[in-house]
Amino acid sequence: MEFLRQPLAELASRADKIRKECAGNKLELCSIINAKSGLCNEDCKFCAQSSRHPARISHYSLRGKDEIVKRARNAKKIGARKFGIVTSGNKLSPKELDNIASCVSEIKNKIGITVCASLGALEKPQLKTLKEAGLSRYHHNIETSSRFYPRIVSTHGIDERIRTIEQAKIAGLEVCSGGIIGMGESWQDRIDMARLLKKLDVDSVPINLLVPVKGTALESLPPISRKDAIRTISIFRIILKDKIIKIAAGREAILKNSQAMGFTAGANGMLIGGYLTIKGRALEDDYKLIEEIKRLWKE
Repeated sequence: MEFLRQPLAELASRADKIRKECAGNKLELCSIINAKSGLCNEDCKFCAQSSRHPARISHYSLRGKDEIVKRARNAKKIGARKFGIVTSGNKLSPKELDNIASCVSEIKNKIGITVCASLGALEKPQLKTLKEAGLSRYHHNIETSSRFYPRIVSTHGIDERIRTIEQAKIAGLEVCSGGIIGMGESWQDRIDMARLLKKLDVDSVPINLLVPVKGTALESLPPISRKDAIRTISIFRIILKDKIIKIAAGREAILKNSQAMGFTAGANGMLIGGYLTIKGRALEDDYKLIEEIKRLWKE
């Protein structure tokens, strides 16, 4: 397999050249709020928010409008270009949807930051409601390849996730969809995931590096190596060409002090200000990383 035979330095350089030619030197910064946490009925093996796992996390219902809008204001203040509202569970109640649509409208009109959302398997009418409220992008990960998906989730199939992505596109929304690496999948699974995302023509691709959480079904998996993470990012850039490729959860734990390597291997986006159930690092450290990335891109 060509992607595995090529030395890592050469593959990363090839990916960085494609990133520069196809996507330019623009770094997309996003921030999210865990607006509804835990008590999810799905059985995703990686997820601390599943009610089937005894992982120790906070559990709470949908946060109030004031809190969500406040967090959006802070996201803009810290330099994020996009703000994502994320909820646990695979379905929203009509009341929850209305409340989130109201939040989206206020954030768009009063704060002026692009609003995204990750709210589970919504249908076209619900997605249109959010679009009309001012939502710009819908986030819905496919997580892994079609072949490996049943080994990670049994309560719903990848076809459901693909349908949601297609419905979001029909509703006129941009789509953010990626997955997690380091769950025991093969290199072919990673490549197939990238190719499926290319076929779906999504706009943004977050790559999460699994940090095994105690209490989840994958708690005993050894973390992916830094080299394998960099190779995966490079492969995704080579396959996906001009898409935003975002390093999300796990960059601190897996890449450690070598995070800039991911951005000279094809990545051009990152989350700042923390994740869902995992705390991010200090903003000052990420600001230093951003300056380092900009310097490296100019060389």
